[in-house]
Amino acid sequence: MIEPALRFTALTMVAIVAFALVRTRDPAHQALGLSAYGLLLAVLMLIYAAPDVALSQIVVGTIIQPLLVLFTLAKIRRRARPGGPG
Repeated sequence: MIEPALRFTALTMVAIVAFALVRTRDPAHQALGLSAYGLLLAVLMLIYAAPDVALSQIVVGTIIQPLLVLFTLAKIRRRARPGGPG
């Protein structure tokens, strides 16, 4: 059985990272923070005995979603440059 202190710690970490993520202004830092947030959510799901959902969260929330945000930001910044394509 998982100790209540571990559950409390994980929930507190998720809340702290979520608050920091909301307070971040730079979109690139938000994407990296989103990856950390996704990883913490996956750990939380493992603690609450949902390993299948945790694996999905690791793939989608920790890897794919932040990468899509970073690629989108790169494309937007490339188009916004003078003389850039678009």
